[in-house]
Amino acid sequence: MKLHRLELTGFGPFRETQTVDFDAFDGDGVFLISGRTGAGKSSILDGVSFALYGSVPRYEGGERRLRSDHCHLGDPTEVVLEFSAGGGRWRVARAPEYERPAKRGGGVTLEPTRAVLEERVGDEWIGRAAKPREVGIFLDEVVGLSAQQFQQVILLAQNKFSRFLLAKNDERQALLRTLFGTKRFEQYKLDLEERRREVQKRFDTAGEHARTVLEFAENLADEHGLSSDAERADDPAVRQEALADAQRRADYRVEQAATERAGAEAASEVATTAHGELVARAKRHTDLARARTDLDLIEGEQERIDIERQRLHRARVAENLRAPIDAWQRAQTAHDSASQHVETATEVWSAGGGGLSEDLDAVVAQTTGDLAVLATATRAEHDLEAATTSHAEVTRDLERISTALVEIRARRQALPDERATLTDQIAIVAEKAATAPDAREARDSAEARLQAAREAAALAERLAAAEADYAARNSASAEATVAVTNLLQRRLAGYAGELSAGLVDGEPCAVCGSTEHPHPATPDDDPVTDEMLAEAERARDEAAERARDAADTAHVIRDEHAAALSRAGGQSPDDLETALVSLKERARTAEAAIAEHDRLQTRLVAVDEREVVTARELAELTEAHTQTRERLAALGARIDDLHATVTDARAEFTTVAERVAVTTERLERARSLREARNRLDVARQALEAARIDLDARLESSGFDDAISATAALLDPAEITRIDSLVVEHSAALTAARARLLDLELETADEAAPTPDEVAAAEQAVRTADQTRTAAIAAERDAQNTARGLADLRSRAVDAFASVADTAEEAAVVTRLADTVAGRAPNTMKMDLETFVLAAELEEIVAAANLRLSEMSSGRYTLLHTDARQARNAASGLGIEIFDAYTGQARSPHSLSGGETFLASLALALGLAHVVTSRAGGIRLDTLFIDEGFGSLDADTLESALETLDELREGGRTVGVISHVESMKDRIRAQLIVESAHEGASVIRQDEDVLVDG
Repeated sequence: MKLHRLELTGFGPFRETQTVDFDAFDGDGVFLISGRTGAGKSSILDGVSFALYGSVPRYEGGERRLRSDHCHLGDPTEVVLEFSAGGGRWRVARAPEYERPAKRGGGVTLEPTRAVLEERVGDEWIGRAAKPREVGIFLDEVVGLSAQQFQQVILLAQNKFSRFLLAKNDERQALLRTLFGTKRFEQYKLDLEERRREVQKRFDTAGEHARTVLEFAENLADEHGLSSDAERADDPAVRQEALADAQRRADYRVEQAATERAGAEAASEVATTAHGELVARAKRHTDLARARTDLDLIEGEQERIDIERQRLHRARVAENLRAPIDAWQRAQTAHDSASQHVETATEVWSAGGGGLSEDLDAVVAQTTGDLAVLATATRAEHDLEAATTSHAEVTRDLERISTALVEIRARRQALPDERATLTDQIAIVAEKAATAPDAREARDSAEARLQAAREAAALAERLAAAEADYAARNSASAEATVAVTNLLQRRLAGYAGELSAGLVDGEPCAVCGSTEHPHPATPDDDPVTDEMLAEAERARDEAAERARDAADTAHVIRDEHAAALSRAGGQSPDDLETALVSLKERARTAEAAIAEHDRLQTRLVAVDEREVVTARELAELTEAHTQTRERLAALGARIDDLHATVTDARAEFTTVAERVAVTTERLERARSLREARNRLDVARQALEAARIDLDARLESSGFDDAISATAALLDPAEITRIDSLVVEHSAALTAARARLLDLELETADEAAPTPDEVAAAEQAVRTADQTRTAAIAAERDAQNTARGLADLRSRAVDAFASVADTAEEAAVVTRLADTVAGRAPNTMKMDLETFVLAAELEEIVAAANLRLSEMSSGRYTLLHTDARQARNAASGLGIEIFDAYTGQARSPHSLSGGETFLASLALALGLAHVVTSRAGGIRLDTLFIDEGFGSLDADTLESALETLDELREGGRTVGVISHVESMKDRIRAQLIVESAHEGASVIRQDEDVLVDG
C-alpha cells in the first residue's frame, strides 16, 4: 500500500484546506513531520486513519471531535486521501457528522456522516461506493487490514507503536493471518476435521450394519430350525462359525428335498402318460364321427359347383371375342364422329359464302397465293404505323430537349448564390457541433450510473429473496438431520421387537438363553429398514447441499449488489433519470448540429458536383437537339413512301390486315371441309373391315350375336373367384374322403373309452401333480433358505471386513486431523496455520534483528518462542528479548521506554520487509512513526536514523514525527506544521522546505 496525496479541510487544527503530496518524498525515502507541540503533526496521521477507517488512533469515540474548533458554522469538514493498493489507484473522501446552518427557517441542522470511494480508470475517476458502510466494506477488501492492524504495521501512532511487540499470541496471530493470507491453512484444518467426522461416522455405520446383518442371519437360522441349542456367544467369529454349521444343515435339507421332488415328478409323469393315451383314443373316435359329417356336407355342394364351372367355361370362350367386339364398336364411334364433322364443316363453308360444288383444292391453292402477295403489304402497313409513332415521339423529344435547355441554363446561373449561402450556414453549425464529444461523454456516464442504480434496485429484491431462500433451506437441512436422528432412534428401539418375533415357548432366547418369555417386546408395526435410513440420509445430504448452494447464491448476489451501488455513485435512479433527461437533450442538440453540419457539407459538395454535371448536360442537350431535328426530317420522307404502298394493297378493305384476315378465314374453312370429308372416307372403310371380322369370329364361337357374347363376359376377379371355388371344392372332397379312410383304419381294432374311465385318469393326474407341486415348493423353500443364509453370511463377512478397513482409515485420518488441529499427539498444541505463521514470524524476527542488533550496539536480539500457552491460547507465536549482557531471555515488557521503541521499530521494519517480499502479499510501501525518538540517546538515535536511511533502497517511504532538533538537520525532506493567525494551523511543503529543511 502506498499513499500519494492527502487533503485536510476543517479537520483537527486545520481550518483551510491543507494538502500533503507524499509522492514528492519518493526520492528521499524518509521525511520528517515537524512543528511545535500542539501544532497538528499527529493530525496528519489522524487524517489518513480517518479517511480509511472513519476513526483515528488517538480517539476512542466521537467523530465530532475531529471537526476543527477553528471552523465557523458554515465551514465544511472533509478529508480526501489518494492511495494505491490491490493493483489499483483509489481516492476516498470522508466527512464526520457536524452541525451547519439550516437552509430553511434559520438555526442549525446536523450534517450526516459522508463517504465516497472512487477508482482511477484511465484518465478519469469512477465511483465505486457512496455510503460510509459501503465504503468501509469496499476498503476492507482493497486495503486488506483492519484499523487495529493498520496501526500496528503502517501507522505506528503514539502510545500504540509497540502494540505488535507486546501483543498477545492471539492478537499477533490475527494480524499475521491477514498480512500473509494463511486463512487457507485454517480451511485445511476444517476440511480434515470434516473428513475425520465423516470417516468416524462411516466406521460407526459399518459396525452397526455388520452387527445387523449378523443378527438377520442368526434370526433366519432360528426361524427355520437350523441353529444349535447352545447359548449364542458375543464373539462375532464364534457366531459366524455357528452360522456355518447352520449352513451345512440347510444344504442337507436341500439334498433331501431334491430326492423327494424327483420321486414325485416320476409318479406324475406315469399318471400323465396314462391319461394322455386315454384322451387320445377318445379323440380319435370323436374325429371319425366329425369326418363323416364333413364329407356329407361337401358332397351336397356338388350341383352348385357344376353350375359355376359352366359359367366359367362360357366366360373364357367369350373372352376370345372381346377384342373384335371392341374394335367394331370403336370403328362405329369413329364413323359417327367423322360424319358429324363433315356436316359441321359444310355448314360453316356455306355460311361463309362457299358453294358445295366448288373445287376445294383449287380454292386452297388460290387463297394461299393471294396471302403470299399480301404479306409484303402487311409489313409495309406495320412499318407505316411504327414510323408514324416514332415521328410523334421524336417530335415530343424535340420539345422536351428544348424545354430542358431553358431549365438547365437557369439552374447553372443560380449555383453561385447557393454556394455562398451554404458556406455561411456551415460556419454557424460548426460551433454547436464542437460541444458534441463532451455532451456525449456526460450522457453515457449518466446512463451507466443509471443502469447500475436500476441494477442495484433489482438486486436488492433478489438479495432479499436469496437470503429468505437460504434461511428456508437451512431450516429444511436442520429438519432433515432431525429426521435421520429419529429414524436411528426408532431403529435401535425396534431391534427388541425383531428378536421377540422369533421367540418360541420352551426354546431358549438368543439374547438371555431363558426358555420362558414372560414379557416379549412388541414388534414395531412400521419397522425402520436400511432403505428408509439410506433415503433419509440422502435427503439430509441433499438438503445440506441445497442450503450451501443457497448461501453461495446469496453471497454472490450480495457482492453484485454492492458493486452496482458503487458504480451508481450512491445516487438513486430517480435523481439519475432527472439528470439524464437534461444530458440527453444536450447531447441530442449537439449531435443534431453534427448531422446538420454533415448535411450542409454534403450539400456544398453536391453544389460543386452539380456545376460540373450541369455544364456536361448542357453540351449533351445541345448535341441531342441537333440530332433530333435531323431524325424528324428523315421519318417524314419514309412515311410518304410507305403510305403509297399500303393504299394499293387495301383495295376495297379499310386496312391490309383486314383483307388478309378475310382471305385467311376463307382458306381455313376450305381446309376444314376438305379434311372432314377425307376422315369420313377413312372411317367408313375401317367400319366395314371390323364388321366383316366380327361376323366371321361369331360364326365359329357358338354365340348367336355380339350381344349374347358380351353378356357372357366376366371380370377377372369373378373368374378368379369361380376358378378358386371349383378347385377348393375338388381338393376338399378328396381330402375328406382320405381323412375318413384314415380314421376308419385307426379305430378298426379299438373301442371308444367311457366318460368314467377318462374322469378317473384325470383325477389320478391331479393327485400326482399336487404331490409333485408340494415337493417342488419344499425344495424351493429349502433352496431359498440355504441361499438366503449363504447370502447373509457372505454379507456379514464383507461387512466385518469393511469395518476393519474403515477402522484403519479412521485411525489414520483421526491422527492427522488431531495433529493439524493442535490436539494430541501434537504436544505443542500448535495447529497448521499457527505452524506456518510461526515460520513467517521467525523470518520477521530474523529481519528485525539485522536492525535491532545495530541500533542496540549488539546488546539485544529478538527471539521467536514456540512455548506452550496457558488456557488453550495459540502457541508458537511468542516473542522474547535476549540480553547479551546477562545471557538471559526475558519478556519484551521488561524493556525501558527507549529500548521498547528500538525493538518495536526494528520489528515493524522487519515485518514490512518480509510482508512486502511475499508474492501476492500486502505491499507496505508507506510507514509512519509518531514520536519515540526523544527517548533515545545521541548514539542510539544516530543508529536508528541510519537504519531508516537504509529503507530508501527498497523504494519504501517512511514519515517520522519528532521534536528532536538533531533530526531536523539529519532528515532533508520535511513537512512543517505551523500555527497561523487565530490559532489555526497550516502545512508547509514546497521547494524551500524540501531543500532547506
